[in-house]
Amino acid sequence: MQLGIIGLGRMGGNIARRLMKNGHGTVVYDRAQQAVQALTADGSVGAADLADLVSKLAAPRAIWVMLPAGAITEGTINTLAGLMSPGDVIIDGGNTNWKDDVRRAKSLAAKGLDYIDVGTSGGVWGLERGYCMMIGGKAETVTRLDPIFATLAPGMGDVPRTPNREGHDPRAEQGYIHAGPPGAGHFVKMIHNGIEYGLMQAYAEGFDILRSANAEGKAEGESFDFKMADIAEVWRRGSVVTSWLLDLTASAMASDSELTEYSGFVEDSGEGRWTIEAAIDQAVPAEVLTAALYTRFRSRQEHTYAEKILSAMRKGFGGHVEPKAVEPKA
Repeated sequence: MQLGIIGLGRMGGNIARRLMKNGHGTVVYDRAQQAVQALTADGSVGAADLADLVSKLAAPRAIWVMLPAGAITEGTINTLAGLMSPGDVIIDGGNTNWKDDVRRAKSLAAKGLDYIDVGTSGGVWGLERGYCMMIGGKAETVTRLDPIFATLAPGMGDVPRTPNREGHDPRAEQGYIHAGPPGAGHFVKMIHNGIEYGLMQAYAEGFDILRSANAEGKAEGESFDFKMADIAEVWRRGSVVTSWLLDLTASAMASDSELTEYSGFVEDSGEGRWTIEAAIDQAVPAEVLTAALYTRFRSRQEHTYAEKILSAMRKGFGGHVEPKAVEPKA
């Protein structure tokens, strides 16, 4: 199947590569032409601009937009809408607010265009591991694009099957779902990221307590000599708190248990904020997720070891590079 891809950054480029690796054709565009050239060398068809990309795709066209949420994505989709034909589909795979999806789907439908929102998780590891996808849009359009989603998804892998799943959507076991109408995919991904904040914060606080128990100057018997890297490693093996996030933490600590590379300044993608807004709209208490978000705000004023762990995890799964630690002046 053929797919156009706009935005060849940390995830967009590897989406193209995973598709090509499995026999699909890709036409790619990015404002950074060196990124286009790199994908062209790997087998993609490069495009000079959006009009060129549209012209190189066979109808009915499908174009995946993988850009930061906000004005850049909005402008790109508006431009595409003027270049594409009825029956074509625009896919937004970035971290877009679900309310924007609902609005766009209605606007594009008036022009005969379909709109699909894909909450995409997998970060910089997607080429190797595949992408977990939460998809919103019309069922028939999602079905038509299933070869694309099935290729990008991680598949069953070595994850044990969940008992009693007879009668449920088999795509979920492959790592992707049709979550519902436009906006549903990004709504589910929004909550996914909110939960991610809470999980990361729990690990960060736990390791911060362990490290504090090593503090010098305490009375005999009240201080320990915990090895952070060893604790992270042993928890990976048979513990009920094992996870990919813990794997990334263990890897970072094995290199430098003090995480001196990180400042402790932690960004947020926006989806954590939207999750809290949704909780307020639904009058659902979300104490852990709210506290985790507020901690990221505080981290930009004062930093702790816990925040360094958050930064290490963010770099591990998404390639997020935050401000480096600054050496104190003499």
